[in-house]
Amino acid sequence: MTAVAHPRTGAPQSAAEALPSGASWGTVRTVLRLHRTALVFWTLAVACLSGCLVRLATVTADDERATLEACDRAGQDFCDTTVSDFASGMGLIGLFLVYSFLAVAAFAGGSLIGREMENGTAHLAWTQGISPVRWLTAKLAVPALVLTASTTALVLVYRWAWDGNRDLLSFEWVGEAFPSRGPAAVAYVLCALAVGALAGVLLRRPLPALGAATATTWALSFVLTLYRDHLWPTVTSTSPTSGDPYLPGTAWQVASGALVHGRPVPDLDYSRCEGGDAEIRRCLDDLGVTGYYATYHPESHYWPIQLVETGILLTVTALATAAVYWLVRRRTA
Repeated sequence: MTAVAHPRTGAPQSAAEALPSGASWGTVRTVLRLHRTALVFWTLAVACLSGCLVRLATVTADDERATLEACDRAGQDFCDTTVSDFASGMGLIGLFLVYSFLAVAAFAGGSLIGREMENGTAHLAWTQGISPVRWLTAKLAVPALVLTASTTALVLVYRWAWDGNRDLLSFEWVGEAFPSRGPAAVAYVLCALAVGALAGVLLRRPLPALGAATATTWALSFVLTLYRDHLWPTVTSTSPTSGDPYLPGTAWQVASGALVHGRPVPDLDYSRCEGGDAEIRRCLDDLGVTGYYATYHPESHYWPIQLVETGILLTVTALATAAVYWLVRRRTA
């Protein structure tokens, strides 16, 4: 005779509730196994770039200073134009930090979510006792932790190499120099992950999701870069003499021009003011020029602008993540 086991009264009946305690870790292991190639590639890239930064800061920078000192002793005024290994290396690694989010968006939209939605792997997991919310959480949490830890580490090494050798660098605010030295770099990759996941859930096909996620995150980056100087109030300096006012070497000048009757005019036409100093002065007086101005961000504005940009990116990340969860719940209700 065989005994038939009957479920106890009050025992959990739903698949999600009946999962063993190790089910969540099993989902995490599945995500790591499915995307181990991307994980290994990303880890190796971060490790190699960190090693390159250490070499740049400890070997290349010292060699460059020695060369510059030798040029000074020899009286060569333009020697610094031929010595740029350190700045070039920092620029290239900064480009990776700034634009790696495009690869993250493509990965999230195409491989992480889009492919599994198209081939039915996600639905298969949901029918085998893993709730859609738990599946999505594992899909997002694992890469988010990896990206946050690795990008933070690379940013810290990059900033260490930068701060110790600022005398060899001439760019402070432009291009890759701004976001790669602060939390904005981390916020960019997290935003790309969330936008990629949203594109994957919306489009359910890897290639369209890949393209949409990459284009959207690039457009967001372009807009933030274009309007970065507007994220914090600027400072304006004026001068009654000819030429722009003196600005610190670490300042970011965003506008300059003449003061016409005390009002800033950035595009004043000086073409008809010719001749000697006296003639030029009379011409400027006729135009109403009373001085010159320069609008800029001092070095002290770096962190406020960095944090405002980071806040915008994290807000977009939160909205995209909330939209992904809402869509998954709605489609599986």
